Amino acid sequence: MASLKELKGRINSVKSTQKITKAKQMVAAAKLRRAQAAAEAARPYSERLAGVMASLASRISGGSAPRLLAGTGMDKRHLLVVVNTDKGLCGGLNANIVKAAKNKAKALLAEGKDVQFYLVGKKGRAPIKRDYADRIEKHFDTSEVRTPGFDEAEAIADDLIERFEKGEFDVAHLVYPVFQSALVQDPTVDQLIPVPSIETDAPKAGDAVVEYEPDEEGILEELLPRYVKTQLFGALLEREASEQGASMTAMDNATRNAGDLIKDLTIQYNRSRQAAITTELIEIIAGAEAL
Repeated sequence: MASLKELKGRINSVKSTQKITKAKQMVAAAKLRRAQAAAEAARPYSERLAGVMASLASRISGGSAPRLLAGTGMDKRHLLVVVNTDKGLCGGLNANIVKAAKNKAKALLAEGKDVQFYLVGKKGRAPIKRDYADRIEKHFDTSEVRTPGFDEAEAIADDLIERFEKGEFDVAHLVYPVFQSALVQDPTVDQLIPVPSIETDAPKAGDAVVEYEPDEEGILEELLPRYVKTQLFGALLEREASEQGASMTAMDNATRNAGDLIKDLTIQYNRSRQAAITTELIEIIAGAEAL
């Protein structure tokens, strides 16, 4: 049984930890507001850009379509771009992202495909490396900047497009979390390259006819790389919001658990102290009676 000194030291230690988790919870809550606003503000732009591209793609034939839209004509080599966080203490967020990536890899390997990983962020490296050490193509580090932005998304997109043009892979999939709330962050797997065809409603009678200059192919050549960059930028924004939401929830749970542990340890301390006092009284009374 622990001594009174040990119990008191443990209570003080847990109280110190509780102060830290409470402070991290408040910091994550403050950062969450900005990260959530940024992620939600980027969604309409991405959706509108996808709509414009769908309109353009419907006007050109398959033979004249840009390579980023038409693809290589093969479906053998797949690249999984996995977007994890750079910091921990955010619950099961990274574990869920890694699980989604591994499930996708298993499904592709079962179909006889060749799978490689392109890892963004530090926290997903170790668990993926344990199972697919020989299939990791590259690590892209985003920890050097305080908040990854469009520059980082552009660098990743340029690297992926260059690899695609060189024929290093046929299809790239983006694995990232989608922020729903502080309690829910859904791991999502979307095809990134070649840009998937997006279904839109057929034009209605009376809708304006849009004419593109110089031509649809030329505009798509410019828009397709921007679409890839926008998707990656959106994934980074969703990651930041998901990280802060998951961190806030995890630190709140840790603070509550620390409070419960302090209560239990305090009860144990009081009982041990009362037992020690009772023992001393019994010894004093027994000694007095002996005299």
